[in-house]
Amino acid sequence: MTKFNIAKKLTVGIDASRNRSGGAKAHLLGILTQCNPERYGIDEIHVWAYKSLLDQLPDYSWLVKHNPPALELSLFSQLWWQAFSLAREARSVNCDILFATDASTLSFFSPLIVLSQDMLSYEPGAMRFFGFGFDRLRLVTILLIQNLAFKRSKGVIFLTRYAGNVIQKSCGTLPRVAYIPHGVGEEFKNTQPLFEWPKKGERSINCVYVSNAEMYKHQWLVVSAIEFLRKSGYDIYLTLIGGGTGLAQIKIERQISISDPAGDFVRQLDFLPHQELPFQLTQADIFVFASSCENMPVTLIEGMAVGLPIASSDRGPMPEVLEDGGLYFNPEDPGSIASAIEKIICDPILRSCISKRALDLSKQYSWSRCSDETFKFISETYWTNLR
Repeated sequence: MTKFNIAKKLTVGIDASRNRSGGAKAHLLGILTQCNPERYGIDEIHVWAYKSLLDQLPDYSWLVKHNPPALELSLFSQLWWQAFSLAREARSVNCDILFATDASTLSFFSPLIVLSQDMLSYEPGAMRFFGFGFDRLRLVTILLIQNLAFKRSKGVIFLTRYAGNVIQKSCGTLPRVAYIPHGVGEEFKNTQPLFEWPKKGERSINCVYVSNAEMYKHQWLVVSAIEFLRKSGYDIYLTLIGGGTGLAQIKIERQISISDPAGDFVRQLDFLPHQELPFQLTQADIFVFASSCENMPVTLIEGMAVGLPIASSDRGPMPEVLEDGGLYFNPEDPGSIASAIEKIICDPILRSCISKRALDLSKQYSWSRCSDETFKFISETYWTNLR
């Protein structure tokens, strides 16, 4: 264990004002719940966030929660507060270092550590899904803001080496980085599939895909792949969990109307509270993950932790995370998706091997590890910056 300066205890600030996604909220809750601040020479941790997020955080004597009124208002008000008030508020409570959990931070507090959780602005080829309108302009703006934040920070945390390599091709090589993956909740690790693999004619094979509807998630191509397998004689159906709006949702609905007009083998559930997902996974036989753009695929490691056989996209960080614990496919080719799923169905030895391997690999993704490595990096970065 690194020895920290016991003569001075650190006060750490965390800007969680932009933690709006499920993964970002789970990350904050995970690292704080598992944190032992004394271990890293930390006296207090101050968190700035909106009220509904603060209400989910644990109540510890060393954890101080701040809810500026601006964070309950419009996006413009939130960004204005972050740019012009956050640094002053952090200094007023004697913060020694600020940890920004969203790389799109506008704060110029120093020393600053930034967590990278977004990938869309950087992934080669992802921009083509967003045309030339407002969405593309927004992503380009995010890229510029994040690159500036990376460059002025004293340390950057990436969730995967893949993300770190791709992003540094844009912002330049950063002097101090750490690779600290998300954890996965114990509720997934303590869950196992309810059913044995179905014997022929006993029941349908259930594939599940957990993700909101986005163009780079390719759900409609998974629907097409399942249709192909059914036409090949397999009794298989698909559950999409996540819901969504926009063009991706339109494409999903259109493909379902073509592939399954009677509603026999495809169902789509809306967004579900995170605590309900483990049960949904216990109902599945095969976990499908068809995204082509991820910083770190949280739902993939949740499927790994349940011990399901996995058919996964071969893009981005998925091979880094899943390694040899699944079968890979081209997420933009329904035939490739169908082939990977068919191999899982037809080969019981392969199916068992990849399930056990994925379950074993998932054990490294814990919130205790994520918390330990995060706060250790924050403390070490502070003392290194003083030298």
